[in-house]
Amino acid sequence: MINLCIHGHFYQPPRENPWTGEIEEQPGAKPFHDWNERIYSQCYMPNSEAEIINDDSRIVKHINNYEYLNFNFGPTLLAWINRKHPETYNKIIEADKISVQKYKGHGNAIAMCYNHMIMPLADFNDKVTQVTWGLEDFKHHFGRESEGIWLPETACNYETIEVLINLNVKYIILDTGQAALVRKFGDTEWTDVNIGSIDPGQPYRCYSGINKDKYIDLFFYNGPVSKAVAFDDVLFSSQNLIGKIKEASEHNTSEENLVSISTDGETFGHHKKFAERTLAYFINSIVPAENINIYNYGHYLELHPPEVEVKIKAGDNGEGTSWSCVHGVKRWKDDCGCGGSGDWHQKWRKPLRDTMDWLRDNLIQIYEQQGSNYFNNVWIARNKYINVILDESSKHDFIAHHCKKDLNIEETAAAFRILEMQKFAMLMYTSCGWFFSELSGLETVKILEYAARAIEIAESITKLPIEKEFLKKLYAAKSNLKRFANGKNVYLKLVKASK
Repeated sequence: MINLCIHGHFYQPPRENPWTGEIEEQPGAKPFHDWNERIYSQCYMPNSEAEIINDDSRIVKHINNYEYLNFNFGPTLLAWINRKHPETYNKIIEADKISVQKYKGHGNAIAMCYNHMIMPLADFNDKVTQVTWGLEDFKHHFGRESEGIWLPETACNYETIEVLINLNVKYIILDTGQAALVRKFGDTEWTDVNIGSIDPGQPYRCYSGINKDKYIDLFFYNGPVSKAVAFDDVLFSSQNLIGKIKEASEHNTSEENLVSISTDGETFGHHKKFAERTLAYFINSIVPAENINIYNYGHYLELHPPEVEVKIKAGDNGEGTSWSCVHGVKRWKDDCGCGGSGDWHQKWRKPLRDTMDWLRDNLIQIYEQQGSNYFNNVWIARNKYINVILDESSKHDFIAHHCKKDLNIEETAAAFRILEMQKFAMLMYTSCGWFFSELSGLETVKILEYAARAIEIAESITKLPIEKEFLKKLYAAKSNLKRFANGKNVYLKLVKASK
């Protein structure tokens, strides 16, 4: 008997223009208007009605793959699907409801940190807000609490763990290479699994370093199978997929024999054309024939609670590790070589990170100074602002619960303006801005737009020349392209000139 859980991480970075709230045309996505639309057509919609086709090339059945996947949707992406494609949105929500019934109260869907910020590199308040917003956004859409949460790039360190525990997150999913030590409950000796040798066939428990009575449970996905699904020809046929799963099952040492697979959800249809059909056929025909039990992680955890404790790798300077950078989390802060393209360097990553950190810290000072005029607690108010983002009609309730007094029109505008400033201060840390090779790339320009919007709001409040100093610091980020040369020119030519 094979127990199987497949997790799909469905995510696109926020693409909306911060001044208009709309996604502009993106030529690289043609013939579609933008990348959200292109990937929607290739992945998000097809997975809600995946086709099973017979030998005569006729459609004989449709499968909603979301009913069988453990999955998360990035909050900003799901909001876009809801606005632009409500039919598919409803199928995603319905799939989760069906799974809750099938798995005795445990749904397939889980939350994600709000805008794909690399959590170990975030300051403490951003960590708390990212998780809080992700959990509240999930509840808004799915009508229930989320048991787990997806960490962007599975990036994790111990401060992140403590935040998750304090916010009552039940489980997360990591790469086997992120584990350091394990021991069975009751044992005193630890076993070293630093070389990725942890058994991914069972869940583990990670205890708080602050309160030993608190903990979070961890699943480690099977690396070889997950990488084969993402990058090899495994999804060319259902037979390839079952072969890889059986191979993994034979190597499991735990009695539970869980095969845990995790990959970008876009693998099913966008990265690999028609892979959603392979998955649907696998679910419909191979799973029952091979006597496979499909679970979601929440249900599996109830039936098979952990018997082993785990410690994760601390990483350099305690900054943790991730699934897409062998150097820990340097891909989002340094020229580590990950994501390189030919002779292009990524030396711009560190000065870009330093510049954003400088801006964040200055915006915090402005927020705390201005926010103290309106809010009982500025950080609680920011954490609860997600409810206004999700439903503007809740502004009155927000003021009643979080403001020192009933605000007049001018005060209301000012209070929500600085909250918007803080929203953009977090959007400017969306991880995709550091992921690729070039400073002037689409994703990096987008986070610079969010920084520009945050600066604009801050300058309107303080009358200080924040942008001038921002540009001085951004100058140190060197582009690979002569026509830009540095981050200052990228900002002026691609952000300010197009505004």
